[in-house]
Amino acid sequence: MRKQGILHFFAFVAIALVACNNLFAQENNCCPDDKCCKEAIVKDIDSYIQKVKDEWQLTGLAASFALDGDVIYSKAFGVKEKGGNEPIDVNTVFQIGSVSKSFTATVMASLVAEGKVKWEDTVANILPDFRMYDPWVTKNMQVKDIMTHRSGLRGQAGTYIPNVGYDRDDVYKMLGLLKPVYSFRGDYQYNNITFIIAEKIIEKVTGKSWEENVRERVFGPVGMTLSSMNGEDFKVQKNVAVPHEYFYKDSINVNALHGDDQALWWLTVVGPAGSVNSTVTDMIKYAEFHRTNGKVDGKQVMDSKAVAYLHKGHNITSQTGNKTTLYGNCWFIEQNNKYRLYFHTGTTWGFTALCFFVPEIELSGVILVNCEAGASPRYAIMRRLIDLVMGAPAGQFTEEFKDYSKESFEEWLADEKRSQAKAEEAAAKEEKIEAPKSKLLVGEYVKDELFGNARISLEGDQLYIEIGKKGFKNKLNHKNGNTFTFWSDGHEFPLNFFMDDKGKKVTGFEVEFNYNEEDSFGGWTKK
Repeated sequence: MRKQGILHFFAFVAIALVACNNLFAQENNCCPDDKCCKEAIVKDIDSYIQKVKDEWQLTGLAASFALDGDVIYSKAFGVKEKGGNEPIDVNTVFQIGSVSKSFTATVMASLVAEGKVKWEDTVANILPDFRMYDPWVTKNMQVKDIMTHRSGLRGQAGTYIPNVGYDRDDVYKMLGLLKPVYSFRGDYQYNNITFIIAEKIIEKVTGKSWEENVRERVFGPVGMTLSSMNGEDFKVQKNVAVPHEYFYKDSINVNALHGDDQALWWLTVVGPAGSVNSTVTDMIKYAEFHRTNGKVDGKQVMDSKAVAYLHKGHNITSQTGNKTTLYGNCWFIEQNNKYRLYFHTGTTWGFTALCFFVPEIELSGVILVNCEAGASPRYAIMRRLIDLVMGAPAGQFTEEFKDYSKESFEEWLADEKRSQAKAEEAAAKEEKIEAPKSKLLVGEYVKDELFGNARISLEGDQLYIEIGKKGFKNKLNHKNGNTFTFWSDGHEFPLNFFMDDKGKKVTGFEVEFNYNEEDSFGGWTKK
């Protein structure tokens, strides 16, 4: 009887396992084996990406995903330029924006591994000309502080300075003028220009440019043969996606950007924080390199501890009931109640990107888009893929495994409609004030050696401004009263003229850089 009972027990277990496997297969539309389930995941995510593209009206995108160390998906959707018929492919080059920050951090980690620099080294000991506004910060800022967004600077401060025509050296010198808005290491506020400090350190300790270091220390070892840096390299690419602006005004508008609207000078100057150009074919190799802490095809090409340090959280960026997100050295680290996710987004003029990996399920991926549709479409694809790998029923959405795209698109559309209505209401109430006579504005304006002088001229009825070290010449357009605007390297800048007490003489002007930098910089004085 005992032996028979044991046989009945094992028979029951076998039947239960078969039933369980059959149920799993039905829910996931595949047989209960690794190969077939990967096929189901690929089929679902392929249709979901198409859904996201159509829902958000994206011009085009490319995506690549790896699972268990194998690339299971690599595909492109849409066209290089709206209205054209040249399709994007998996080797089409995109700008990856702020995902580039992790490349700079990776170079720095390799230098730490080689003993050329330490994370605890003070910046001033490496760069004697380094200056921040607060002398104490100048003296105590360490290498590990540079790329973790806790410098004391206002979030995004300095981001648009390059568009006026200043280079990396100029922006580096301007750091000492920017007044902090919070205590050093006391908060997390995202910033781009502190990465120029990292660039200077890399160049000082290696004797090579930041660009050379990225090529030798990242592109080469990882096998990224289609990748480059900066605006000049992007401009000469042949298989390249065209960037598109994306905005809502009565409906979704997606327009191609050409010429100066692409902000390629900005791309070069912001370099270490956002100028890598790449493809999904190359970027999935990079994502896997980070997921495996420095391995390529199973071979350790960079010190594992050095790479792992980049994935260590330093600042809390957000926190909810079931999710905490930290920022490391150029990776966001999200710990939720299901998994730990490492990711970074990127945005430039007309491009958006997302690179991510989830070590515990051996998943990594990259999504590149050739329009500025915000982060939601990319997040939706990433979240859906993670859900599928973790057991979401293929072809179905549930309360637990939801349609992230539909939900975020409806929220975005409602917000955009409200914003448009408020903007139109404010514009209707604004008092219209005439501009000063053009002849009063024409002339030479002086500032200092760092910022240089400026010149306003009149050609026919059109005013022009020449400003910045590059001597960009741009149209000056009246907005209201003493406020004009000019468009430079893809960005619009308000410019406010100052008059004397009698209102008959112009004494100078001030340029608004978007994040109140003018409070630190001051304006130009008319000769």
